[in-house]
Amino acid sequence: MPAPRKSVEVEDVTKQRRFVFVLLPNFTLLSFAAAVEALRIANRMSGRTLYTWQLTGEGGGSVHCSAGVLFQLDCDLPELTRDDTVLVCGGIDVHVGTTKKLMNWLRREARRGLTVGGLCTASYALARAGLLDGKRATIHWENQDSFEEEFEEVKLTKSVFVADGNRLSTAGGTSSIDLMLKLLADHHGEDLANAVADQLIYSSIRTDQDTQRLSVPTRIGVRHPKLGQVIHIMEAHIEEPISPALLAKDVGMSTRQLERLFRRYLSRSPKRYYMELRLSKARNLLMQTDMSVINVALACGFTSPSHFSKCYRAHYQTTPYRERGSQGGRLSV
Repeated sequence: MPAPRKSVEVEDVTKQRRFVFVLLPNFTLLSFAAAVEALRIANRMSGRTLYTWQLTGEGGGSVHCSAGVLFQLDCDLPELTRDDTVLVCGGIDVHVGTTKKLMNWLRREARRGLTVGGLCTASYALARAGLLDGKRATIHWENQDSFEEEFEEVKLTKSVFVADGNRLSTAGGTSSIDLMLKLLADHHGEDLANAVADQLIYSSIRTDQDTQRLSVPTRIGVRHPKLGQVIHIMEAHIEEPISPALLAKDVGMSTRQLERLFRRYLSRSPKRYYMELRLSKARNLLMQTDMSVINVALACGFTSPSHFSKCYRAHYQTTPYRERGSQGGRLSV
């Protein structure tokens, strides 16, 4: 790629900023690489070394990402300065990497007043360390249910990223780019952030007001406003399911019309679709938390454990107890 003819004029070039990336075992490569690339390109586009970065992790040495690539770390968990920004990079089995040593280190460095963030599932590590108490935060949509159950004191959102004071979090994947572009704009102005986005061929920059998941019509492949409304209501009422009659009334339809709508577009009844949503959440909670099977059942709208087990077996061909026993890992992306 040819060098730019002219560097982008930037604001506030009085000092370099250092990012310290804490790579947890099996971290998600995309989330980490997207963040580093944004910093590298910012340096290139400005013609200055605005940013430096350091790779660290418990024990130093090396660490594998979830794609199997081995990364050499610069050092063990270091002592930092107030001007540093810590970004913990999580991924599969983040709870394994969230050790007592890591949490104590995060708490110690946070007391210095520096900015601490979590990429992908690393919001879990920050929450375990108590750094997100009373803060807004986000995590990958697949892990939202379990996170919400475990960390009630965190104000969990569905945003692609969140910057709440000196606490940062992203939902994983390309959301690291959105967070870094915001930081670049805050540090050095919109011109640099836009130039970096252009180099990344990133034409739709998202803000913290954008949500992670595709819209309901896009996800189900059907653009019918009332069907989308009903599914949205269902997703918002998993713990206390709403009857098909009330769902139909909420969107100005008869129960029979609602039934026909679901049969036509989704080849199943509203009751069956609702059950699948509840069972999907139940499976996430079984695989990603230590909640008892009874509490999982209650969280998903089942008042009877035996009924929950019967429905679960019919859908997944195994019991909730066997599912829990065969789980591969919690908080996996």
